[in-house]
Amino acid sequence: MKMTYKGSCHCGKVRFEADIDLDAGTGKCNCSICTKLRAWGATIKPEDFRLLAGADDMADYQFGTMSGHHRFCRTCGVQPFSDGYVEQIGGAFVSINLACLDDLDPSVLAEAPVTYSDGRNNAWWNTPAETRHL
Repeated sequence: MKMTYKGSCHCGKVRFEADIDLDAGTGKCNCSICTKLRAWGATIKPEDFRLLAGADDMADYQFGTMSGHHRFCRTCGVQPFSDGYVEQIGGAFVSINLACLDDLDPSVLAEAPVTYSDGRNNAWWNTPAETRHL
């Protein structure tokens, strides 16, 4: 069931709301950026995301295929979400950094299903051999 969560960067300049169904699953990936960030995300459709504040306080980092925009706060450096377009995952998306949800009960997050993706080898549909560090 979708729930509306509020989220922000560390300093609070970037704030958002997102409608997320955690029972539908969350994701962790072993690609270079996700590994370095220890990212744990939930992918939603753009219509389920509302940026409330901070559009002018964010910077954008892209790499590789340039299909994803890794948004981060210029002040505190935290990446509360990313967005982009990848046909193989259904087109336009927003990936919420679950650690940036301010009102998510940790026990609810602990129960959310996790799918692991092998982004390091561009085999996103496969589970990596090692996931304990993710």
